[in-house]
Amino acid sequence: MRDSKHELAHSPFLEWALGLLTILSAIALGLLLITAFFGVFMRYVFNAPILGSNEIIQFASVVLVMLALPGAAHREMHIRVDVLDGVIGPIGRFIGDILARAISIYLLTVLSWRAWAKMLDAMEFEDATNMLSLPFWPFYGLLVLGSVLYALVLLIQVIDIVRMGAARSE
Repeated sequence: MRDSKHELAHSPFLEWALGLLTILSAIALGLLLITAFFGVFMRYVFNAPILGSNEIIQFASVVLVMLALPGAAHREMHIRVDVLDGVIGPIGRFIGDILARAISIYLLTVLSWRAWAKMLDAMEFEDATNMLSLPFWPFYGLLVLGSVLYALVLLIQVIDIVRMGAARSE
């Protein structure tokens, strides 16, 4: 196993920042659950749906996912299937770990770049939702933030893998 005390990915600042994002993500989850519960309750008990609840749920979902992804990647909480690890050996695992993260960094960079352009367009044209007139640009901004931080976490993991080698067991 890797010595996590010497990994860049476990710096106090990064731990703090990702912890804060995780808390904000949990708040978004709470808002999503409360909105969904009261939306269903009001619709079926009082026959009075909450107008704009779908917009709140959609935007809370963006916040939830994009702020939770960097922390999940940092803690390596994603589902991993290691069926071929025994066959490809340590060298194959090392190459696979680097390659998977490099491809992910590239895709997240493209996503960030496109979301940044959409955010600027949404700001310029003052795009907003139909029911609640919520502006789109802050949510594109959160998409950019989450993607960039996720890519940064993966880049730090690549540096750690190169420095320490592939993990022997997980």
